[in-house]
Amino acid sequence: MSELPQDNITHEGIISRIEDDRILVLIVSKASCASCQIKGACSASDVEEKIIEVKRVLYDTYQVGDKVTVMMDQSLGTWAVLLGYIFPFFVLLIGLIVFTQTISDEGIAGLFALSLLIPYYLILYLTRHQVEKTFDFKII
Repeated sequence: MSELPQDNITHEGIISRIEDDRILVLIVSKASCASCQIKGACSASDVEEKIIEVKRVLYDTYQVGDKVTVMMDQSLGTWAVLLGYIFPFFVLLIGLIVFTQTISDEGIAGLFALSLLIPYYLILYLTRHQVEKTFDFKII
């Protein structure tokens, strides 16, 4: 197999289900410490199973149980981190700064800042179909 470009994220997985328009691939995500020599001292929470949806192409000949490699562009991984962690952090931080300046009770200001995450994640949920189209996984 040829070497993959450096600007891709890949994971090994097993096809768990095949549907008309998509293939569901089960990947096992491990923390980096799970592969070290003293992994017996680590908890079982270091390993997590995830299901990845891949668009099915008409000429695919994959079967359930096949071992495959799932690939996504590195830049899309960066966008996932931005949408899931960085943007909500800034919403929370800016909200906390604004509310602590306008409200004298810091506890209430903190609750209001936290409540700003509700519309953020609601908007993210409502636009999930557009976001799904952006995050395109491929089987290689």
